[in-house]
Amino acid sequence: MQTKLQSKRRVPPGSPLFPNKPRLSKEEIARLKAEDDIFGQRCRAIFDKVAPQLMADHYEWSIIIEPDSGDYFIAPDRKECLQKAKQEHPTAILLEMCLNETGTCGRI
Repeated sequence: MQTKLQSKRRVPPGSPLFPNKPRLSKEEIARLKAEDDIFGQRCRAIFDKVAPQLMADHYEWSIIIEPDSGDYFIAPDRKECLQKAKQEHPTAILLEMCLNETGTCGRI
């Protein structure tokens, strides 16, 4: 007899949440982190160049940056900003920041 707490499917202790997802090697994880860091640095360079002028009139607005073209999009609402960016660059990887001193969105 099976109680409500018992499951028909037994998962061995310590198994990952997604057992069908392949595990990445340490080298692959390091490569992906390096790519993310380079992408972030490229976006930060654009942000540092344009943010001082934009903050005067658009403080705390969202800014979405597409680093390959150097394009950026601003709007008071993040959804509106993302919509503008996706219209222009539908398949690009984008980075959202906030027009403030640190560029962070929300609380950390």
